[in-house]
Amino acid sequence: MAHNEFIKDEYFYDDNDFQSVQLFPKEKTLKLAEYYKQILKIIGEDPEREGLKDTPMRVAKAIQFLLQGYHVDAEQILRSATFKEDYKDMVIVKNIELYSMCEHHMIPFFGKAHVAYIPNGYVTGLSKIPRVVDAFARRLQIQERLTNQIHDTINKVLKPKGVAVVIEAYHLCMMMRGVQKQNSYTVTTAYSGEFKTQPERLSQFFNLVGLNQIND
Repeated sequence: MAHNEFIKDEYFYDDNDFQSVQLFPKEKTLKLAEYYKQILKIIGEDPEREGLKDTPMRVAKAIQFLLQGYHVDAEQILRSATFKEDYKDMVIVKNIELYSMCEHHMIPFFGKAHVAYIPNGYVTGLSKIPRVVDAFARRLQIQERLTNQIHDTINKVLKPKGVAVVIEAYHLCMMMRGVQKQNSYTVTTAYSGEFKTQPERLSQFFNLVGLNQIND
């Protein structure tokens, strides 16, 4: 696709020493912007007033950024940095911030993921685990599926002796509407291999990430 078929956003940080560039497909972005303009009209707003004039385009770009995970291959992320290593204890990456969109209301949910695996001859780059989390979180989701997708991808690619995933998240669809409960959050788990067959492994994982044991 030619460069002029993209809409470019540029952001500068640290007195213009750092530049971030985002490219959005022009045809798709303009179509999304027109839809959002119509939504503003339907809810009774004036999309031509000063504060809203550029909103449809901003939202068109934002929704593509928030849902960019559809264009990311989570398995390839792990395969791109897999190394042979004789390490036998668990590897944990905890407190991974995640932001996702509930597929039922398209309202955000957010929280953190804790991911562990027990290598079976191979390890992956530490940054790849959060990238896998983001690859699935940046889609329309439910927390249960998100948890399983992270687990299953690590299990499939690394073929470890065990995988454990815990997600703790607040759902704005429960906080802003519906039951409107502000202090509740949801915990989901997925674990396999030695985390299933050796309870002490699972207990160690929960202790290390600062959670109480959750019984299967």
